[in-house]
Amino acid sequence: MKKWKVKNKLRIKHQKIRSEDLIEILLQNRNIISAPEKENFLHAKLEDVTIDSVGINKQELQKTLERLQRSFEQKEQIVVFGDYDVDGITGTAILWETLYALGFRVIPYIPDRVEEGYGLSIRGISNLISHITNIKLIITVDNGIVANEAVQFANSLGIDVIITDHHVSTDEENKPQALAIVHTTKLCGAGVAWLLSQQITNKTPNNKDVISSGSSAKQNDSGQARMTKYAELQSSHLELATLGTIADLVPLTGANRTIVKFGLEKLRQTKRPGLIALFQEAGIDPTSIGTYEVGFIIAPRLNAAGRIESAMDSLRLLCTKDMRRASDLAFRLGNTNRERQQIMKEATEHAITNYKLQMTNGVTKKIIFIGHESYNPGVIGLVAGKLVEQFYRPAIVLSIGETHAKASVRSIAGVNIIEFLRSLPEMYVNIGGHPMAAGFTVEVGKMELLQSKLEALADTHITDDLLQRSLSIDCELDLSAITPELFLSLQQLAPFGMGNPEPVFATRGVVVDGIKIMGREGKHVRLRIKSQESRIKNNGEKVFEAIGFGMAEIAKDIKVGDSIDIAYSITENTWNGKTKLELRLKDIQVNNTGF
Repeated sequence: MKKWKVKNKLRIKHQKIRSEDLIEILLQNRNIISAPEKENFLHAKLEDVTIDSVGINKQELQKTLERLQRSFEQKEQIVVFGDYDVDGITGTAILWETLYALGFRVIPYIPDRVEEGYGLSIRGISNLISHITNIKLIITVDNGIVANEAVQFANSLGIDVIITDHHVSTDEENKPQALAIVHTTKLCGAGVAWLLSQQITNKTPNNKDVISSGSSAKQNDSGQARMTKYAELQSSHLELATLGTIADLVPLTGANRTIVKFGLEKLRQTKRPGLIALFQEAGIDPTSIGTYEVGFIIAPRLNAAGRIESAMDSLRLLCTKDMRRASDLAFRLGNTNRERQQIMKEATEHAITNYKLQMTNGVTKKIIFIGHESYNPGVIGLVAGKLVEQFYRPAIVLSIGETHAKASVRSIAGVNIIEFLRSLPEMYVNIGGHPMAAGFTVEVGKMELLQSKLEALADTHITDDLLQRSLSIDCELDLSAITPELFLSLQQLAPFGMGNPEPVFATRGVVVDGIKIMGREGKHVRLRIKSQESRIKNNGEKVFEAIGFGMAEIAKDIKVGDSIDIAYSITENTWNGKTKLELRLKDIQVNNTGF
């Protein structure tokens, strides 16, 4: 059972509530207090997302631009070295397209998850130089901030490295000895690449226009045509930065929220053949794309190739200008995603069974540690997420090889998992990640010792209250207060996601007027609900449909006429050309014990 935490004790009892008053409550709940904060949140401007606003070091940026200018003048071979998730793929596409359009000699590269592992690596660089000659500069995207050994290896080969990343550094005093580091934790990797691409397009160290520097290769283009072309390119790159930002689950606050807010508008009108084909394959109406469609429908397809095959197909899809090729690649990614789903399902079922066996002695550990030789390293992060979802405690899932095991980790609110893991630095071959997700490699011979150390650490650092599921509720509403006008006012806070959750409300004592179990496996429930007053007064008060995904088990003890407490968000549902308000259930308290 979830513990409900109501942030604002005000109960809105009637439909006359002013929308601005409710917005004020919701902003306070999000710690947006001052007038400038409110103005920036409600009236965000894309031009406010700048190098300065996200804290990128200008000296490092200057070194980057100077090195690129030299690469251009000397016609050096550059490699944009990305990552195999959506953030890395979109960021790689942004930076490669920018440099290529400006006339640089540049190729993109996405490492193989199994053969080369995450990020810039000695093996990855070795593979590169075996296929591409005379590389002089590597630019990382969404990785590199902890790649000390790989950077040293590149330097020993006469290759300069520029790191662009957003991950947390292991040691601020011991960063890689790269030529320059373009870094901020306020954006995702694609966001960093998006800002950098603007700088590359518009500036050089001596204040000349890079576009004019590259214009000799495009003598037939007028200056105005070139400017239009690059403006269109930067606009399409905002779409890609939006995909990366949503998919990487960075907080949708500040610059991230601004990028997504304006990027979704561009995404709904995209002209990229790859995205158009992907939307068609997924059965999505482009005009209705939001954070949900990106996070749960588009991102899994782009991620699938990097999980079990090669992420280069996803990169090719994003960058292709040929509609037929885009359709072929989108179809291939759709099939790969379905294969990934089956692999993940089998691994998840195996992991859940094994964990339950560990619990047979009645002792439940505060952290889950599960590994097996059969687990595909591309899906272990997803399996860890499923374990957290079911058992609500941090989960570590390992794919065990002959000598080393690769692990993906997912956490819960209140447990900074990367800090937790890094308290045992001597145990890992390498490690990296965020407060909510991480990954590491460990020698197989050390796995048992690592498990015991982490379980002991969890016993002392993870309190019991952190392991209790909770639900944050903005305030209480009477059903009569829910109107189309109120729903419209709530959209001022969109887009919603990590760090900026969709507003959640609670209503006590609603009456169940109808129940229907839904879904192929009977896991979902649709309730018809009305207020207590409508039953008492029989005054024909409006009735709402309330959908609870995965809540059929909770609803099994509910019958028509029962009084229940519900927590929900407010959505719109369009069917057969008719649009009506609908409640999306977050929790049901059958015995009215939620408050």
